Amino acid sequence: MSGAVAGGAVATGAWPVGAELPTEPVGSLPRPSALQRAVLDAETGLLSAAELELAQEAAVLDTLERFALTGSPLVSDGEQRRQSFSSYPLGTSLHDGGVEAGPVFAVFADGHHRVIPSLARAPFRFHGHAADDVARSRALTSLPLKQAVISPSMLSLMVPAGGLGDYSRDDFLADVVAGCAEDIRRCFEAGATRVSIDFTEGRLALRDDLRAPWAGPEALGGFIELINRVLAELTDAQRAAVGVHTCPGNDNDSAHSADVDYAELIPELFQIEAGYFLVQSASEKDPDRVARLVGRQLRLLERTGARTVPRVLLGVTNPTSPKLETAEEIRDRLVQAARFIPAELLGSTDDCGFSPYLIDEKPRHGSPDFARDVAFAKIAARVRGTQLASEELAGRAA
Repeated sequence: MSGAVAGGAVATGAWPVGAELPTEPVGSLPRPSALQRAVLDAETGLLSAAELELAQEAAVLDTLERFALTGSPLVSDGEQRRQSFSSYPLGTSLHDGGVEAGPVFAVFADGHHRVIPSLARAPFRFHGHAADDVARSRALTSLPLKQAVISPSMLSLMVPAGGLGDYSRDDFLADVVAGCAEDIRRCFEAGATRVSIDFTEGRLALRDDLRAPWAGPEALGGFIELINRVLAELTDAQRAAVGVHTCPGNDNDSAHSADVDYAELIPELFQIEAGYFLVQSASEKDPDRVARLVGRQLRLLERTGARTVPRVLLGVTNPTSPKLETAEEIRDRLVQAARFIPAELLGSTDDCGFSPYLIDEKPRHGSPDFARDVAFAKIAARVRGTQLASEELAGRAA
């Protein structure tokens, strides 16, 4: 394993035993400025595909090495090879995936927007898999790997309600479900310990915004049904190791739906039959309210005889802010959250991916490179703070 990142044996996917709280990242990390420039140069023909691949490989290896130094029990490649969290199934370009630029996906608080690709020719097929990233990272590290994957609900926005010619929307959604389930299965086969589904569009669906015409409360139920269709294609063991992540977005240090009340989303979110959830919290005005809402929903699931009550990893670091959280602050947040969420169902994560889109100037941080340094410092604080919280909660239970 030349140039590999050292580590222990690959984990089995089981959660920590005893009073230890689990902690894991969401997915993306800021790409170095050099990699962002390399991608733009490759798109304009100034850099060859081989040279771009070398730049991506260097960024991945640096990511894995720096992740290992944080002490994180799970590491990832930080999506260094991806254009965005939502576009990797389309291949290396829109043309590869048979798609074209489509309508607005989200308008962020700072005024910028991102668009949804639209399917230009049928049928829909995955042209790139998250499992390919897992396999490449598996060759570079023996540490347990986490992999984020696209939600079928995000892909569902690529075709209008009427379908695409003779290709009906029902046929399209069946292909989306099959592709997403295969993507997750292949991630586990390639060596991922856990996989999480990016579901940022869940909260956004509840925002009434004419600039994003797909959004609206009626969309959320269909999104949840699609995710459950994917989860139903997995084995029980695979499903237990699949999480669903929700947040109000993070791009250029700005959010797209932080104004949507979590009280509208949380009850619906837990209708998803995932093994666990990753819930943004640190950047909320009242993080305790998030924990109360989550705890109330978990108690309701228990009272209504749910087969399993999922674990919830609360966000304890805010990727949109350069301000560092201390380990002690993170400890206190988790200990406070344990007043509402049973410690055996609690864990920690980051509020969101640190940079879901490749080209991200990180204006509040000053540069992508500084934002990258900040991200690893936040992860190290999260890992240490979660350990301190585990120790304090165990001491209280003794």
